Amino acid sequence: MDLYAVVGNPVSHSKSPEIHSLFAEQTGQNLTYSALQAPLKGFPETVARFFEAGGKGLNVTVPFKEAAWQLSVQRSKQSQLAGATNTLYLQGKEICGDNTDGAGLVRDLTINQGFSIEGKKILVLGAGGAVRGVLLPLLEQQPESIVIANRTLARAEQLAQLFADFGSIDAMAYDSLDGVFDLIINGTSASLEGSVPSIPVSVLGSGAMAYDMMYNNEQTPFCHWASSHGAAASIDGLGMLVEQAAESFYIWRGVRPDTKSVLQYLKGDT
Repeated sequence: MDLYAVVGNPVSHSKSPEIHSLFAEQTGQNLTYSALQAPLKGFPETVARFFEAGGKGLNVTVPFKEAAWQLSVQRSKQSQLAGATNTLYLQGKEICGDNTDGAGLVRDLTINQGFSIEGKKILVLGAGGAVRGVLLPLLEQQPESIVIANRTLARAEQLAQLFADFGSIDAMAYDSLDGVFDLIINGTSASLEGSVPSIPVSVLGSGAMAYDMMYNNEQTPFCHWASSHGAAASIDGLGMLVEQAAESFYIWRGVRPDTKSVLQYLKGDT
């Protein structure tokens, strides 16, 4: 039986083992998937032991995505630009790295939510690793423009410069934001802290969708803020979680699982 795992610290809260077990059952794949907690200073050794024991693939979560990038001998274009890796596997004896977060976000938006990114004005909040990991897949959908807004303008400007060759992308500080947007993506950790980035309500265009990359059992603070100020839809990141997992599963197994039934199960709709 093939071995897979998610590695992080902490990792006991992760939904990944449940998600991948559902994928395996659905597609008839003979595998086990567990949660693996690595010491904060022992990530490379944990990965080495896993693969030496015959492990086939790893998902990587906080705080090891950058360390996984460093370990990767071969990186996908997406992983290279993201500066972070969430999917590891072996090719021969070489560790290969990919980043499926952006693909997961795009699939959730376009397929699950029926939202077309092409030609839209997009506002992305935050300039950390989570945002850097989704910018290329978003730009590949050919939006009219993307604005990265951050409390510290310099960090947003660095990201905008890094991705400038892939589409129309600009940077602004929160306090200088103007204009209206079709899609606003919260890539900050504010929702985990019970807060909302300090942006003006005026950025919500008519029919705007608000998307929080974080997820919770209750409505996230960002989604609540957007809903209460007239957003047409407010979506949390559970769908992104499932879709990025499906992308990893496809990389490892060459089979794309059906995500709709898994999402319904996680939401308690079945």
